[in-house]
Amino acid sequence: MNPLLLIDDDRELTSMLSTYLQREGFEVQVANDSQQGLRKAISGHYELLVLDVMMPGLDGISLLRQIRQHSNMPVIMLTAKGDDIDKVLGLELGADDYVAKPCLPRELVARIRAILRRVQQQQDEPVEVRVGPLTLDPGSRKAWVNGQTVQLTGAEFSVLWVLACQAGRLVSKAELSLQALGKTLTQYDRSLDVHISNIRQKLGKREGDQAWIEAVRGKGYQLMHRY
Repeated sequence: MNPLLLIDDDRELTSMLSTYLQREGFEVQVANDSQQGLRKAISGHYELLVLDVMMPGLDGISLLRQIRQHSNMPVIMLTAKGDDIDKVLGLELGADDYVAKPCLPRELVARIRAILRRVQQQQDEPVEVRVGPLTLDPGSRKAWVNGQTVQLTGAEFSVLWVLACQAGRLVSKAELSLQALGKTLTQYDRSLDVHISNIRQKLGKREGDQAWIEAVRGKGYQLMHRY
């Protein structure tokens, strides 16, 4: 079973979700306060975290910021319906995906399975991918530029992996969202754009001040293979 961690101060919701997730074959641990959740999250015992944004004391955004100092495990944020600020901020801090509350347990399960499936598929890839000074290792899900480690979240690695495997080719946003994030792109979903922005920032500039990833407005993204 895949061990999951659920952090939310709503005990009724966590009880309902954990029961549903267990029926779907997941092993679930629950933390109903931020400090307990932080200790569990950085323990290294879990494959994925479901984290509520709105909690008393240390809120979910602040908690995610601390977790990302210790762990790159996939994180799904539970956000208030329509609260785009929390969604974008969570993605910028390294969340992999978000689900609006009140959420349907079936939707949450689908998002969890998509992320875990994506991680497993990439870990099963037998070889590294190299694009100039960029190296990606799907087994460890690590990246290097000129031998220097680039700290990527799980979603960021997946997006970069899809682009690197097709370096020099324009990948549509719809295709990239489906292959890298495991979900169909919707009209107002900015998660892919935020992940791309984070990746660009972390990779820095190439030789000659060139960007690693170029955008074609309204069409998609391309990892440049020239070096």
